[in-house]
Amino acid sequence: MSDAGQWCLIESDPGVFTELIRAFNVQGTQVEEVWSLDDQTLEELKPVYGLIFLFKWQGGNDSSRLHPEADLSVDENVYFAKQVINNACATQAILSILLNCPTIDLGAELDNFKDFTRLFDPYDKGLAITNSELIRGVHNSFARSDPFFLDQTDQSSSEKEDIFHFISYVPVQGALYELDGLSNGPVNLGPCTGDNWLEKVRPVIQERMSRYTSAEIRFNLLALIKNREDVYRTRIGEIDERMRHASNTNNSSELMQLSEERDQLLQRIEMEKVKFKRYERENSLRKHNFIQFIYNIIRILAERGELQAHIEYARKEMSKRIKDRAEKKKGESGSKN
Repeated sequence: MSDAGQWCLIESDPGVFTELIRAFNVQGTQVEEVWSLDDQTLEELKPVYGLIFLFKWQGGNDSSRLHPEADLSVDENVYFAKQVINNACATQAILSILLNCPTIDLGAELDNFKDFTRLFDPYDKGLAITNSELIRGVHNSFARSDPFFLDQTDQSSSEKEDIFHFISYVPVQGALYELDGLSNGPVNLGPCTGDNWLEKVRPVIQERMSRYTSAEIRFNLLALIKNREDVYRTRIGEIDERMRHASNTNNSSELMQLSEERDQLLQRIEMEKVKFKRYERENSLRKHNFIQFIYNIIRILAERGELQAHIEYARKEMSKRIKDRAEKKKGESGSKN
């Protein structure tokens, strides 16, 4: 795999992923965070096109090694691309779902990309993703403007930051697949029908999480789902039809119940609009260059003679964090033994 190159790290956040998808010109979808794998939570999210799972990377825990019994042959119905560059796993996880769901409106550019690369082998698919100006540009739209770079080549292994990795789960042609760009191929986890793939994926994710110590809680699960406002408006249309029938039959009790359901859906639509406005603001802040702002704060503190005190405080805090981190890792090592 090549080095990080021109690909930035992507934050595991539903607002970030939703904007990435929209920037690809994909229609009618959004990303939601999944807080629980219980039936009620998953039912409220349906239809679910696929799941994106984030976990701490440990050498040798790619999907093909964790599922040695699985069929890794590349089915022509499955779009699988190898990850050939660092930091690309977030976007590849999104694409692994988008390019394997025929019911999603990909938009002209992604649709043409899928058609052009359809017969490529997995490695060449990965190269095509890396070399796509659209995909790389959308991915890097979240690159932070930062003139300060930490060179970890001189750091000890204990001082290096943990590495996290994204993979996808998606049903394709009646089978559940785990798609990991670092794996040797798409992992077929067995047959599935309809929405029951969500039941089948639950123990798979739980088993992955069980491989870590109880102290490791840094997991994140995102769902690519149908746009909620579209779902709610479809339900409102169905309710309107039922209300007309109830009105014609003078069924006042049903009419009242349907009216309440309709009002609740309208409230949900307004909540979705508020949420997307929040996403827009948060993403704007993520992309904003705060360097000039920070520079001026430092300059003012220096002029007031207050900078040195803040520097000393920061040094003490950093020393404390390094010590706490070392003790935590020592504790984790002891629990393994």
